[in-house]
Amino acid sequence: QVQLMESGGGSVQPGGSLRLSCAASGRFVSIYRMGWYRQAPGKQRELVASSTPGGDTNYVDSVRGRFTLSRDNAKNTVFLQMNSLKPDDTAVYYCYADVLVQEVFVRTRIDYWGQGTQVTVSS
Repeated sequence: QVQLMESGGGSVQPGGSLRLSCAASGRFVSIYRMGWYRQAPGKQRELVASSTPGGDTNYVDSVRGRFTLSRDNAKNTVFLQMNSLKPDDTAVYYCYADVLVQEVFVRTRIDYWGQGTQVTVSS
């Protein structure tokens, strides 16, 4: 079992900042990509930012320059620093991790998801 524990969501005014954290725990071999998706009301879930263990990161165009993804491989934790927040950033943010697990010598690569944390940007 792998669990992704999210924190840092909340309400903020436009231009404000929030920092999301996600820590993976449980039994696994390693984590490949790790990052954040978000889903706004009535919209499809979209990838916000993700990174590889080596530190290669990618961002959706709408957040590039405002959001920064960082990763602590030793702690199996990923952070999303969100600055200059806009109302369009309002969504439920979901941590995800591409995880390699092993059971009885069989390895399987599985996507895990956090429960979601609400980010609301409004005046």
